Amino acid sequence: MAAAKTLRFPYDQKPYSYDGDALKKSWPRLHAGDREAFPETPQLQQAWRAFHRGDFSEAIAQGSKLGPQGASAANKAAAVAATYLVEDDRRAIAMLQEAATRADQATRKLPEDANAWYMQAFVLGRYAQRVSIIKALAEGIGGKVHDALERCIEIEPRHADAHIALGLYHAEIIDKVGALAGRLTYGADAAKSVKHFEQALKLNPGSAIAHMEYANGLLMLHGDKQKAKAVELYEKAAACKPADAMERLDVEQAKAELE
Repeated sequence: MAAAKTLRFPYDQKPYSYDGDALKKSWPRLHAGDREAFPETPQLQQAWRAFHRGDFSEAIAQGSKLGPQGASAANKAAAVAATYLVEDDRRAIAMLQEAATRADQATRKLPEDANAWYMQAFVLGRYAQRVSIIKALAEGIGGKVHDALERCIEIEPRHADAHIALGLYHAEIIDKVGALAGRLTYGADAAKSVKHFEQALKLNPGSAIAHMEYANGLLMLHGDKQKAKAVELYEKAAACKPADAMERLDVEQAKAELE
């Protein structure tokens, strides 16, 4: 757990503190993307409160203590923090490797939990982006990410975040190895990428990350030919109203990309 030492959220946490009954009331909005079930135990509720207000170190620590049941909270915190708040590659990779171990355990213990599979794909996808997509593909991670996302959507077809991740999967592979090799080796397909992004926006239209990753995907697939559409999507992402710390980081990233 050394890799998860204090991670400082750089914005005001007050709007994202869901104390008492506020967590349950806001839960459908907070989890519109991943459709996580409301946690019944106070300990798991506390882990998710820590995540939503941006205390990612605490969310990782508390979620990890709870085993597979707490893995989604811990792993989501680790992936978000490693993406946005950790500059050092070694530290970020260590955090993501720890999360991947938790995710593997969760998929074995909770094979019917859609988010166990989604979080496995999420942390491995962020790991791949950190070490390079080509290196990750050589390690066999591409197939594992794809299969985990397909399993997630099989269990929960309305899982918007899994559709985002699958859209990105197809786009990143085509971007790195080309359309022909991507299709023959990994089943990557540009039309499938767009279809998944569109489905994600249909399921969760207020998602900043859905707009932002769709923009990234279009640029990977089509370059400057889709620059105007990508800018439009970034503008929509930047205009989204964040409900928690993760979404605030997404929105700020969209603003930075526009600048």
